[in-house]
Amino acid sequence: MADPRFFEPPKGPFTFAELARIAAATPLNPPEPERVFRDIAALEEAEPDAVSFLLDQRYLEALLRTRAGACVVPARFAEAAPVGMALLVAENPHRAYALLARAFHPLPAFPPGIDPTAQIDATAVLGAGARVGPGAVVGRAVVTGANSDIGANAVIGNGVRIGDDVEIGAGASLGYCLVGSRVLIHAGVRIGTRGFGFAMSAEGHLDIPQLGRVIIGDDVEIGANSTVDRGSGPDTIIGDGTKIDNLVQIGHNVRIGRGCVIVAQAGVAGSTVLEDYAVIAAQGGVAGHLRIGRGARIGAKAGVMRDVGAGESVIGSPAMPVREFFRTVAILTRLAKKRGG
Repeated sequence: MADPRFFEPPKGPFTFAELARIAAATPLNPPEPERVFRDIAALEEAEPDAVSFLLDQRYLEALLRTRAGACVVPARFAEAAPVGMALLVAENPHRAYALLARAFHPLPAFPPGIDPTAQIDATAVLGAGARVGPGAVVGRAVVTGANSDIGANAVIGNGVRIGDDVEIGAGASLGYCLVGSRVLIHAGVRIGTRGFGFAMSAEGHLDIPQLGRVIIGDDVEIGANSTVDRGSGPDTIIGDGTKIDNLVQIGHNVRIGRGCVIVAQAGVAGSTVLEDYAVIAAQGGVAGHLRIGRGARIGAKAGVMRDVGAGESVIGSPAMPVREFFRTVAILTRLAKKRGG
């Protein structure tokens, strides 16, 4: 259950039929119509008035022991549930869970207003319903859309444009960027910092002016303490719906398509292109000037030094196709055992 010290009480309650509608799930073994559910909880913590969820077969034993009154499950695990348990069978149980969690715990609405300690340039234009937290700085000619939320001590640099319903976390800094609508930028993010570009020589490395911007589409999320460098001339671009985890580095001139997912501690070097729906797992590293095809998947800790084709999955360092990687590991393991024997 959500800790009431940090979260508002859950909305509802909801009947089982309402839960099925919210989750777009198929109801199975429905309880009595008047029974209601008051929250969502993990299998181990759920009480009889809570709805829980099973996303992975590793938690089948927990499903058998849970006290939850109802559970979201994929169809293949429906028969594994305790006899008589009310089930919400979903083709995509993760999405169904997200929909239910948002119903019980919708995103909090913050009252608009500007803290007296914030510094707002006279030329800045804040949209209707804007909120600016303590110590925040909003620079010259900044324009924000409606319902923007600028957290405590955040810095919005001169000329930045921000769309509607954008949330900027505490201590984040934005410069040289145009931000779409419904974007979530977590605490400590750095957007628009100078790209890592210089002319190397024995006489000293000479910094090259970075004259591009960062263009961020709609519905993007950028995790805490991640950094996105502005372009050197071409812009750095992050496409609509892309999700970037914490502690990710995006180099200058990188172009990221729609719906990409980049997981914690990954890095993308300058001028690389990620086509739509590409995925980079945790600590994956992608060298510069490469193209990662649509729907490609880069495994955890992979070191990518060549282009990756559309739909291809690679892992290892240097990265190689997944089957080839595990075949190589098996061969090396057998050789090591043989030599050790």
